[in-house]
Amino acid sequence: MKLPTIRKLLATLAKLAAGLFVFIYLLGVYFNLKPLAPLEDATPDTSDIGTIAIFGASGTAGDGILKAALADPKVERVHVITRRSTPRIEAGVASGKVLMTQHMDYLDYSALHEILAEVSTVYWAIGISALGMDEATYGRIHVDFPAQFLREWLSASSGKASSFQFISSSDISEDSDTMWVREKIRAERTLFGLAEGTRLRVIAHRPDYIRPASGEAHLGQKLMYWFFRPVGAAVRSTEIGQAMLEVSARGDQFHNGSRLGTRSIRRYSQTYRERNTPGGTES
Repeated sequence: MKLPTIRKLLATLAKLAAGLFVFIYLLGVYFNLKPLAPLEDATPDTSDIGTIAIFGASGTAGDGILKAALADPKVERVHVITRRSTPRIEAGVASGKVLMTQHMDYLDYSALHEILAEVSTVYWAIGISALGMDEATYGRIHVDFPAQFLREWLSASSGKASSFQFISSSDISEDSDTMWVREKIRAERTLFGLAEGTRLRVIAHRPDYIRPASGEAHLGQKLMYWFFRPVGAAVRSTEIGQAMLEVSARGDQFHNGSRLGTRSIRRYSQTYRERNTPGGTES
Protein backbone atom coordinates (compact mmCIF):
# COMPACT_ATOMS: atom_id res chain seq x y z
CA MET A 1 0.00 0.00 0.00
CA LYS A 2 1.38 3.38 -1.00
CA LEU A 3 2.16 5.99 1.68
CA PRO A 4 -0.43 8.56 0.47
CA THR A 5 -3.11 5.84 0.62
CA ILE A 6 -2.15 4.95 4.22
CA ARG A 7 -2.31 8.61 5.18
CA LYS A 8 -5.80 8.94 3.67
CA LEU A 9 -6.95 5.81 5.49
CA LEU A 10 -5.58 7.05 8.82
CA ALA A 11 -7.20 10.46 8.29
CA THR A 12 -10.55 8.79 7.53
CA LEU A 13 -10.30 6.60 10.65
CA ALA A 14 -9.43 9.63 12.76
CA LYS A 15 -12.49 11.48 11.47
CA LEU A 16 -14.71 8.47 12.19
CA ALA A 17 -13.29 8.15 15.71
CA ALA A 18 -13.82 11.84 16.37
CA GLY A 19 -17.37 11.66 15.04
CA LEU A 20 -18.13 8.64 17.20
CA PHE A 21 -16.71 10.40 20.26
CA VAL A 22 -18.85 13.49 19.62
CA PHE A 23 -21.94 11.31 19.13
CA ILE A 24 -21.37 9.41 22.40
CA TYR A 25 -20.64 12.65 24.27
CA LEU A 26 -23.80 14.33 22.98
CA LEU A 27 -25.78 11.20 23.83
CA GLY A 28 -24.44 11.46 27.38
CA VAL A 29 -25.43 15.13 27.50
CA TYR A 30 -28.94 14.24 26.30
CA PHE A 31 -29.50 11.58 28.96
CA ASN A 32 -28.09 13.90 31.64
CA LEU A 33 -30.58 16.63 30.76
CA LYS A 34 -33.20 14.71 32.72
CA PRO A 35 -33.84 16.62 35.97
CA LEU A 36 -32.70 15.03 39.19
CA ALA A 37 -35.59 13.10 40.66
CA PRO A 38 -36.89 14.47 43.97
CA LEU A 39 -36.17 12.38 47.03
CA GLU A 40 -39.07 10.22 48.12
CA ASP A 41 -37.81 9.75 51.68
CA ALA A 42 -39.47 11.31 54.67
CA THR A 43 -38.40 14.77 55.79
CA PRO A 44 -35.03 14.52 57.52
CA ASP A 45 -34.35 15.41 61.11
CA THR A 46 -33.24 19.04 60.94
CA SER A 47 -32.13 19.27 64.54
CA ASP A 48 -28.54 20.25 65.29
CA ILE A 49 -25.99 17.82 63.90
CA GLY A 50 -23.74 19.04 66.68
CA THR A 51 -20.07 18.11 66.66
CA ILE A 52 -18.41 16.49 63.67
CA ALA A 53 -14.85 15.59 62.69
CA ILE A 54 -13.25 16.00 59.27
CA PHE A 55 -10.11 14.14 58.24
CA GLY A 56 -8.38 15.43 55.11
CA ALA A 57 -9.76 18.98 55.16
CA SER A 58 -6.58 20.27 53.48
CA GLY A 59 -7.34 18.34 50.26
CA THR A 60 -9.71 19.05 47.37
CA ALA A 61 -12.72 17.08 48.62
CA GLY A 62 -12.07 17.81 52.29
CA ASP A 63 -11.88 21.55 51.68
CA GLY A 64 -15.34 21.47 50.10
CA ILE A 65 -16.70 19.40 52.98
CA LEU A 66 -15.30 21.91 55.47
CA LYS A 67 -16.76 24.82 53.49
CA ALA A 68 -20.21 23.22 53.62
CA ALA A 69 -19.90 22.47 57.33
CA LEU A 70 -18.82 26.02 58.15
CA ALA A 71 -21.87 27.38 56.31
CA ASP A 72 -24.30 25.09 58.16
CA PRO A 73 -25.62 26.61 61.41
CA LYS A 74 -26.71 23.16 62.61
CA VAL A 75 -23.04 22.15 62.83
CA GLU A 76 -21.90 23.58 66.14
CA ARG A 77 -18.28 22.44 66.19
CA VAL A 78 -15.88 20.94 63.66
CA HIS A 79 -12.83 18.98 64.73
CA VAL A 80 -10.34 19.15 61.86
CA ILE A 81 -7.66 16.48 62.07
CA THR A 82 -4.88 17.39 59.66
CA ARG A 83 -1.15 17.43 59.00
CA ARG A 84 -1.22 21.00 57.73
CA SER A 85 -3.44 24.04 57.90
CA THR A 86 -5.08 25.96 55.05
CA PRO A 87 -6.65 29.43 54.77
CA ARG A 88 -10.12 27.89 55.19
CA ILE A 89 -9.10 25.93 58.27
CA GLU A 90 -7.50 29.04 59.74
CA ALA A 91 -10.65 31.06 59.03
CA GLY A 92 -12.72 28.37 60.75
CA VAL A 93 -10.44 28.44 63.78
CA ALA A 94 -10.68 32.23 63.91
CA SER A 95 -14.49 32.00 63.83
CA GLY A 96 -14.42 29.70 66.86
CA LYS A 97 -16.26 26.91 65.03
CA VAL A 98 -13.20 24.82 64.11
CA LEU A 99 -10.85 23.10 66.50
CA MET A 100 -7.75 22.03 64.56
CA THR A 101 -5.60 19.16 65.77
CA GLN A 102 -2.33 18.55 64.00
CA HIS A 103 -1.85 14.82 63.60
CA MET A 104 0.95 13.04 61.77
CA ASP A 105 0.59 9.28 62.32
CA TYR A 106 -2.59 7.93 60.74
CA LEU A 107 -1.95 4.43 62.03
CA ASP A 108 -2.06 5.61 65.65
CA TYR A 109 -5.00 7.60 67.02
CA SER A 110 -4.34 7.15 70.73
CA ALA A 111 -3.75 10.90 71.14
CA LEU A 112 -7.23 11.59 69.71
CA HIS A 113 -9.30 9.36 72.00
CA GLU A 114 -10.83 12.32 73.84
CA ILE A 115 -12.01 13.79 70.54
CA LEU A 116 -13.20 10.42 69.24
CA ALA A 117 -15.36 9.93 72.31
CA GLU A 118 -17.03 13.31 71.65
CA VAL A 119 -18.02 12.97 68.00
CA SER A 120 -20.66 10.75 66.44
CA THR A 121 -20.13 11.85 62.84
CA VAL A 122 -16.88 11.63 60.89
CA TYR A 123 -16.27 12.75 57.30
CA TRP A 124 -13.14 11.14 55.85
CA ALA A 125 -11.48 12.69 52.79
CA ILE A 126 -7.87 11.50 53.13
CA GLY A 127 -6.55 10.22 49.83
CA ILE A 128 -3.87 10.49 47.18
CA SER A 129 -3.68 10.14 43.41
CA ALA A 130 -2.66 6.72 42.11
CA LEU A 131 -0.43 8.36 39.48
CA GLY A 132 3.10 7.13 40.06
CA MET A 133 2.10 5.51 43.37
CA ASP A 134 3.10 1.97 44.34
CA GLU A 135 0.38 -0.41 45.54
CA ALA A 136 1.70 -0.78 49.10
CA THR A 137 1.71 2.99 49.75
CA TYR A 138 -1.65 3.52 48.05
CA GLY A 139 -3.19 0.70 50.08
CA ARG A 140 -1.75 2.00 53.34
CA ILE A 141 -3.33 5.43 52.79
CA HIS A 142 -6.68 4.31 51.41
CA VAL A 143 -7.23 1.12 53.41
CA ASP A 144 -4.98 0.93 56.48
CA PHE A 145 -5.41 4.55 57.60
CA PRO A 146 -9.23 4.56 57.79
CA ALA A 147 -9.42 0.93 58.97
CA GLN A 148 -7.18 1.64 61.96
CA PHE A 149 -9.19 4.75 62.69
CA LEU A 150 -12.45 2.79 62.76
CA ARG A 151 -10.98 0.20 65.12
CA GLU A 152 -9.91 2.87 67.59
CA TRP A 153 -13.10 4.93 67.17
CA LEU A 154 -15.26 1.90 67.89
CA SER A 155 -13.22 1.32 71.01
CA ALA A 156 -13.44 4.95 72.15
CA SER A 157 -17.12 5.54 71.30
CA SER A 158 -18.47 2.98 73.80
CA GLY A 159 -20.89 1.55 71.27
CA LYS A 160 -22.98 4.70 70.68
CA ALA A 161 -24.66 5.19 67.32
CA SER A 162 -22.33 6.89 64.85
CA SER A 163 -21.68 7.37 61.16
CA PHE A 164 -18.52 7.39 59.05
CA GLN A 165 -18.79 8.83 55.56
CA PHE A 166 -15.79 8.56 53.28
CA ILE A 167 -14.69 9.34 49.74
CA SER A 168 -14.32 6.24 47.62
CA SER A 169 -14.03 6.62 43.83
CA SER A 170 -16.66 6.68 41.08
CA ASP A 171 -18.82 3.61 40.48
CA ILE A 172 -15.86 1.23 40.41
CA SER A 173 -16.12 -2.31 39.05
CA GLU A 174 -15.15 -5.24 41.24
CA ASP A 175 -13.93 -7.08 38.13
CA SER A 176 -11.19 -4.54 37.38
CA ASP A 177 -7.49 -5.50 37.47
CA THR A 178 -6.39 -1.89 37.94
CA MET A 179 -4.40 -1.37 41.15
CA TRP A 180 -6.26 1.63 42.51
CA VAL A 181 -9.65 0.06 41.77
CA ARG A 182 -8.68 -3.10 43.66
CA GLU A 183 -7.58 -1.02 46.63
CA LYS A 184 -10.74 1.10 46.61
CA ILE A 185 -12.86 -2.06 46.60
CA ARG A 186 -10.74 -3.49 49.40
CA ALA A 187 -11.21 -0.28 51.39
CA GLU A 188 -14.99 -0.45 51.06
CA ARG A 189 -15.15 -4.12 52.03
CA THR A 190 -12.81 -3.62 54.98
CA LEU A 191 -14.62 -0.60 56.38
CA PHE A 192 -18.10 -2.05 55.90
CA GLY A 193 -16.90 -5.26 57.54
CA LEU A 194 -15.50 -3.48 60.59
CA ALA A 195 -18.85 -1.82 61.21
CA GLU A 196 -20.87 -5.01 60.76
CA GLY A 197 -22.75 -5.92 63.93
CA THR A 198 -22.11 -2.53 65.56
CA ARG A 199 -24.10 0.72 65.73
CA LEU A 200 -21.66 2.33 63.31
CA ARG A 201 -22.87 3.02 59.78
CA VAL A 202 -20.18 3.35 57.11
CA ILE A 203 -21.29 5.13 53.93
CA ALA A 204 -19.19 5.41 50.76
CA HIS A 205 -19.41 8.38 48.41
CA ARG A 206 -18.32 7.47 44.87
CA PRO A 207 -17.84 10.72 42.94
CA ASP A 208 -16.32 10.93 39.47
CA TYR A 209 -14.34 14.11 38.77
CA ILE A 210 -14.23 16.46 41.78
CA ARG A 211 -13.93 20.19 41.18
CA PRO A 212 -12.40 22.22 44.03
CA ALA A 213 -14.58 24.71 45.90
CA SER A 214 -15.30 28.03 44.22
CA GLY A 215 -12.33 30.34 44.46
CA GLU A 216 -9.90 27.42 44.73
CA ALA A 217 -10.15 25.94 41.22
CA HIS A 218 -7.62 26.91 38.54
CA LEU A 219 -8.45 27.15 34.84
CA GLY A 220 -7.51 23.54 34.05
CA GLN A 221 -9.78 22.21 36.80
CA LYS A 222 -12.62 24.43 35.61
CA LEU A 223 -12.23 23.15 32.05
CA MET A 224 -12.27 19.54 33.27
CA TYR A 225 -15.42 20.26 35.24
CA TRP A 226 -17.14 21.99 32.31
CA PHE A 227 -16.30 19.00 30.11
CA PHE A 228 -17.48 16.26 32.48
CA ARG A 229 -20.45 17.98 34.15
CA PRO A 230 -22.75 17.93 31.09
CA VAL A 231 -22.47 14.12 30.94
CA GLY A 232 -23.04 13.72 34.67
CA ALA A 233 -19.47 12.77 35.53
CA ALA A 234 -18.42 15.70 37.72
CA VAL A 235 -19.34 17.12 41.10
CA ARG A 236 -18.23 20.12 43.14
CA SER A 237 -16.41 19.39 46.37
CA THR A 238 -18.97 21.52 48.23
CA GLU A 239 -21.73 19.31 46.81
CA ILE A 240 -20.06 16.32 48.46
CA GLY A 241 -20.06 18.19 51.76
CA GLN A 242 -23.71 19.16 51.38
CA ALA A 243 -24.65 15.59 50.48
CA MET A 244 -22.80 14.29 53.55
CA LEU A 245 -24.66 16.75 55.77
CA GLU A 246 -27.96 15.69 54.22
CA VAL A 247 -27.14 12.03 54.78
CA SER A 248 -26.28 12.82 58.40
CA ALA A 249 -29.61 14.59 58.86
CA ARG A 250 -31.41 11.50 57.54
CA GLY A 251 -29.83 9.20 60.10
CA ASP A 252 -31.18 5.67 59.96
CA GLN A 253 -32.46 6.08 56.40
CA PHE A 254 -28.95 4.93 55.46
CA HIS A 255 -27.61 1.53 56.46
CA ASN A 256 -24.05 0.35 56.86
CA GLY A 257 -22.66 -0.32 53.39
CA SER A 258 -24.63 2.37 51.54
CA ARG A 259 -22.99 3.79 48.42
CA LEU A 260 -23.74 7.08 46.67
CA GLY A 261 -22.56 7.69 43.11
CA THR A 262 -22.17 11.10 41.46
CA ARG A 263 -25.85 11.45 40.56
CA SER A 264 -26.96 10.52 44.09
CA ILE A 265 -24.45 12.96 45.58
CA ARG A 266 -25.94 15.69 43.40
CA ARG A 267 -29.50 14.71 44.41
CA TYR A 268 -28.79 14.87 48.12
CA SER A 269 -26.80 18.06 47.68
CA GLN A 270 -29.67 19.64 45.77
CA THR A 271 -32.13 18.60 48.47
CA TYR A 272 -29.84 20.04 51.12
CA ARG A 273 -29.59 23.38 49.28
CA GLU A 274 -33.35 23.55 48.73
CA ARG A 275 -33.85 23.22 52.48
CA ASN A 276 -31.02 25.47 53.60
CA THR A 277 -30.13 28.13 51.04
CA PRO A 278 -32.26 30.74 49.21
CA GLY A 279 -33.12 29.42 45.77
CA GLY A 280 -31.12 26.25 46.36
CA THR A 281 -28.10 27.72 44.57
CA GLU A 282 -24.74 25.96 44.34
CA SER A 283 -21.77 27.35 46.22
